[in-house]
Amino acid sequence: MPFLDTYRRNKTYYAMDNLPQNKHLFTDICQIIETARRRVALTANAELTLMYWHIGNRINTDVLQNQRAEYGKQVVATLATQLQEKYGAKSFDEKNIRRMMQFATLFPDIQIVAPLARQLSWSHFLKVMPLKDELQREFYLTMAADAHWSKRELEKQIEGLLFERTVIAGKDDEQIQKELAKLRNKDVMTPDLVFKSPYFQLKKTATNKCL
Repeated sequence: MPFLDTYRRNKTYYAMDNLPQNKHLFTDICQIIETARRRVALTANAELTLMYWHIGNRINTDVLQNQRAEYGKQVVATLATQLQEKYGAKSFDEKNIRRMMQFATLFPDIQIVAPLARQLSWSHFLKVMPLKDELQREFYLTMAADAHWSKRELEKQIEGLLFERTVIAGKDDEQIQKELAKLRNKDVMTPDLVFKSPYFQLKKTATNKCL
């Protein structure tokens, strides 16, 4: 009956209004929930990125064993069709599968990929893949993970030539890899990763004068 339903609702609202209010408890519980949600999202992103790496690596292995370019094209096209029929996901179209293959090729060391994947999204990796230099890709991803850069911030730093502007760009490859490993594994930021290169500044000034 309408009258009875209205009475019950009003009674419920009255009971809730008279419950003891604890705003701090509510805020704390909300924080716990939001933190857990962020962790779940990060875990899901990490698993997705690692899945893409393993898919790319597995296909690369199969294609390399056959050693025929035409075979590789046929395999990717067939596999994309099969995966989309089974999972119905755009993520498994031919273009994205080739990205996974490129991903595994550009980042062959899973020991470097795994910790970065726990802090960065697949989109972060896509942003650095066009970079031709291996150390630049590693530099930007390591810095992005350490500073919690968004995808847009990472893109901005790449466009701003952050790597070229730092002192570390002038060091040999082995030293660069060591310093990036320190930051990833021990959270140790060396001065060369943040200080600007005087050579870059001089070069920039000279270029501006020529213009």
